[in-house]
Amino acid sequence: MILLLGATGYIGEAFAKELQRRKKEFIPLSRAQVDYTRFDLLLDFLKAKSPAFVINAAGYTGKPNVDACELDKAGTLLGNALLPQTIAHACAAAGIPWGHVSSGCIYSGAKIFENGSVRTEKDMSQPAMRALVAQAPQNIRGFTETDTPNFSFRDQPCSFYSGTKALGEEAMSGMGQSYIWRLRIPFDEFDNKRNYLSKVQRYAKVYDNVNSISHRADYVKACLDTWEQRAPFGIYNVTNPGFVTTRHVVETLAKVLQPKHEFEYWSSDAEFYKVAAKTPRSNCVMDVSKLLATGVKIRGVEEALEDSLKNWKPE
Repeated sequence: MILLLGATGYIGEAFAKELQRRKKEFIPLSRAQVDYTRFDLLLDFLKAKSPAFVINAAGYTGKPNVDACELDKAGTLLGNALLPQTIAHACAAAGIPWGHVSSGCIYSGAKIFENGSVRTEKDMSQPAMRALVAQAPQNIRGFTETDTPNFSFRDQPCSFYSGTKALGEEAMSGMGQSYIWRLRIPFDEFDNKRNYLSKVQRYAKVYDNVNSISHRADYVKACLDTWEQRAPFGIYNVTNPGFVTTRHVVETLAKVLQPKHEFEYWSSDAEFYKVAAKTPRSNCVMDVSKLLATGVKIRGVEEALEDSLKNWKPE
């Protein structure tokens, strides 16, 4: 039996659906049933039920976006840093392996291969970087699991959300048997306010940057596969291989869905942050070589993006 925390959330729902598809017995535990933010109550529940595996899809993302985390820092800290630590301690004490939904939003930019060496570029919105994306995308590399987060409280500026997600990883590092599954900008074919493709269609103006993204069903399948295939415990970047620019997403969306309105872009980062955002945003490229090396399979980002749009289901 598998214990699923956060089953009603955007990612938790996808885990529940995939567990049902795989005919896996699971308990979708809510805080109303057991306040699993409390170590003693969670440990008692784990000892009583003895699940084979625990999935933590609970956390605090902020609604409608991460700007809300700046207004509820206590809740954000509890959901993204203290809760993973509590679960890690409880699972370690009970001897139960578990997996945690983390985020790639603890990074900014990408690695740039040039002149025989690799350097980190935190701002991919610069004209020279945009040109590189268009002309030599093979020279853009993603952050690996061993790279120190560069969009965190220890390497600012960052959003409070990203800072707490990085703290959460630190808090559970090396404790018990655990997977840390890093998600990036979830999307799929189902229109939803949490879906990246839905957001792009509803934005008054679009913010163009470079990102790795995660198809929601592909993400949860890959996460469960790491457990079922007994991949080594540790951190895994779980995004669809490759990266996209927002402009490319918009062009693909316009070609497939043919919306009636024209898309407008923010003229610059300065305009975007002056008008539309209260806190810095993470835009980054992730390397999924470690995940693929375990034998876990996940579609490339282009295939996942086009398939989602061709099978688009309006809300």
